[in-house]
Amino acid sequence: MGKLVVAKIGTSSITDAHGDIDVAAVAKFCADVAQLRAAGHRVVAVTSGAIAAGLPAIGLGGDLRPTDAVTLQAVSAIGQSRLMRVYDECFAGHGLVAGQVLLAPLDFGIRQQYLHARGTLERLLDLGVVPVINENDAVADDEIRFGDNDRIGALVAQLIGADLLVLLTDAPGLLTADPRIDAQASLIEEVLEVTADLERVAGGAGSARGSGGMSSKVAAAKMASWSGVRAVIAAAHREGVLADAVAGTSGVGTVVQPRSQRISARKLWIAFALESGGRVTVDEGARRALLERGVSLLPAGVTGVSGGFVADQGVEIEGPDGVVFAKGLTRLSALELSEVSGRRTGDLPDGMPHEVVHRDDLVIVP
Repeated sequence: MGKLVVAKIGTSSITDAHGDIDVAAVAKFCADVAQLRAAGHRVVAVTSGAIAAGLPAIGLGGDLRPTDAVTLQAVSAIGQSRLMRVYDECFAGHGLVAGQVLLAPLDFGIRQQYLHARGTLERLLDLGVVPVINENDAVADDEIRFGDNDRIGALVAQLIGADLLVLLTDAPGLLTADPRIDAQASLIEEVLEVTADLERVAGGAGSARGSGGMSSKVAAAKMASWSGVRAVIAAAHREGVLADAVAGTSGVGTVVQPRSQRISARKLWIAFALESGGRVTVDEGARRALLERGVSLLPAGVTGVSGGFVADQGVEIEGPDGVVFAKGLTRLSALELSEVSGRRTGDLPDGMPHEVVHRDDLVIVP
């Protein structure tokens, strides 16, 4: 039986040094997707590159690359059509039809939008179309500043119940060290659990043209793992890389195995896609109750509040030792919580929510 694969390719893998689209690189990626389709697999492509593709069209790029969000939004609108034109032509050469889908992380947090996105992608797959997903940069400045398509790739993998997420990059996978510094750096072929040490090994951002880097690949693979999806970080230029990733070929890249315990789509969004507006400190009793009993966080257990968050915004939750152990959607603003922290439920003002963070909106993070 064929597998459902999400394949993500980054800006630096499909553009040249000037930011122009590298048609040969896109053609190679499309050929790899076509190879999977011919073998009976279904594939969703996630691609970066709209901003990088739009810059040369208006004489920007390189040292002239803008940094303000409004200009980047405009440039992405210019580049997105140019990017899709190349994908349309490359897939057509294999008898395949591409369908553009623009998403933002918010699409995974609102239930109705989540279901609509899933329904659209499933219908495209049923029609034999290859969905080509990109971030909706033209209207979502938060995603330009904070997001990356690695994260969207992981969210899409969870959304459609994919069997595999492949994150294609310029490197052969996650290495034990930066090869530019350590000539002895070697490929980490398998990861059973993404730890803080492993995230430190991944380092920072990659090229100037992209928003990710190995750290975002590892973060996305961790997201996939939490949702029960196997992830592979591999080199985009490797011959037959997608087929090898599906087949589990040794040395294809870094394989991150799925966790046995999965979390829901909503909690995955809260844990990884929702920005935090502040931090809530709780006492040891509340920390134990959240960790061991899975209850909601009540004002009585709160000992401190930092940040200017409002109701329905993301917050990190830390224990008395200052270590963050959970994240959630708060039902109270920072000001409201500061006024009632430490109070028992019966002492709260009339009409005020009894929970700071409801258990359905709370995620324990290692």
